[in-house]
Parts: sequence; structure tokens; C-alpha cells
Amino acid sequence: MFTSWSLIRFGTILIYLFMFAPVAVVVLLSFNANQFGSFPMEGLSLRWFVALLENKAIVRAFQTSLLLGALTAVISTTLGVLGSLAMVRYDFPGKSLIATALIAPILVPEVVLAVALLLFLGAMGMPKSFPLLLAGHVIFTLPFVVLVVQARLVAVKREYEEAAMSLGAGPIETFFQITLPLILPAVLAGGLFAFTISFDDITGTLFWKPGGVETVPTQIFAMLRNSISPEINALGTVMIVITVALPLLSAGVARQLTRKQK
Repeated sequence: MFTSWSLIRFGTILIYLFMFAPVAVVVLLSFNANQFGSFPMEGLSLRWFVALLENKAIVRAFQTSLLLGALTAVISTTLGVLGSLAMVRYDFPGKSLIATALIAPILVPEVVLAVALLLFLGAMGMPKSFPLLLAGHVIFTLPFVVLVVQARLVAVKREYEEAAMSLGAGPIETFFQITLPLILPAVLAGGLFAFTISFDDITGTLFWKPGGVETVPTQIFAMLRNSISPEINALGTVMIVITVALPLLSAGVARQLTRKQK
């Protein structure tokens, strides 16, 4: 006889199957030797992953996504660390307003944010460009870095910094020698999250990217307009591996650095 907890567990399993079964199908079909990418499978093959490497458009999209993600991570992490330091360590007029502005992009639907930024820059006479695309990704990922770094910075006692400065260290030296090593796990985690979010983004990218520039998600979207080819399944598998591996890597690195600090 089912108890209430058994029903909850059963329902949870059904929900997870509903969520992840399509992902498993995409991964499975990416190794299908059949060129139609459908069941029943005719065998296992890596031919579609090889085809990805030979597809110049997909290679360019990967290069663009990697460059965009890396720049977004660097800029968002730098601004996020500085913003977190200001929010946690200092008091100044308008602090609450600035704190709200830093977190606001999370609260606003991305499509609304994308249209708003596009219209604003359009009114200023600025055409679509890679810098605009980069700025949009930074705006969208910055709140995630701020939240992660702030949570770590709050736990760092101010006495450590005060002790360093009392021994003659300046503010910049204190930051690099004391504060940064203590918050480094959060900084790395925030940077990897920013890269992952930028690498996966499609909604804002469709609005901000200039003509002729494609990222991996927009390249998949363009390929789907024609037909669902096995190459799309292989490309989706690569995306899944990257987006799953990076957060796991981030968590592992943060855990190891935290253990070393103890």
C-alpha cells in the first residue's frame, strides 16, 4: 500500500524522467550511425562528432562562444568582486539603490532585458555589434557573480584585513594578500557560472548579435530551421557536457580551496 511519502517519491521520479528523458535521447542519438538520427539505431558511431569538426560554421560558432564566454567571465568577475567589496565593506549614499540595480537583471525576464537594451542603444544610434553583445552578457551574468562573492565575503572577518593594514599593508596589498585568497573559491565559482550562462544564452544573443556572428546556441537554432540532423544531436551533446562539467568543476575547485584554507 502506497504511503504519502511513497507517492511523493514516485511523483518526483516521474518529474525527473520527464525532464531528463529528452536529454538522454539527444545524447543517445548523437552516437547513432543512421544519418536520419532516429530509432531504431543502426549502430554506434562517432561520425557526427567528426562532422562537427569539419563544419566551418560550427567551428566559428564555438570560437565565438568561447571568446564571448571568457570575456564575459573576466569582466563580470572583476566588476562583481569590486561591487561586492563596496556593498559589504563600505557605507555610502545610495547603497541600497545600487545593490538593487546590481541584482535587478535576475528579476527582469531576459527577453524584456534584451529588448530594453536593444531599444535603448538603438535610440542612441548604436548598431548591433560584438561589444553590444558582450555588454548584454555582462549585464545578465553580473548579478550571479555578485551574489556568490557577497555570500563568501560576508563570512570573511574584517579583523583579518585590519590586522594586515595595522602592520603596514596598504588597501591594495591587503586585498591581494588577504581578502582575495579568502574569497578565491567564490570568485572562481562566480567566473565559471558567468562563463556557463554566457555560453548557453540564446534569448539575449538573438537580439544583440550583429549579422554574420553566431554562437553555438544560435547556430543550433539556425540549423533547426532546416531539419533535425544528427549533427544537431552531436552538437547538443557537446553543449550538455560543457554546461554540466563546468558547474561540477567549479564546485570541486571551490571545495578544494576551502579545505586548504581550513
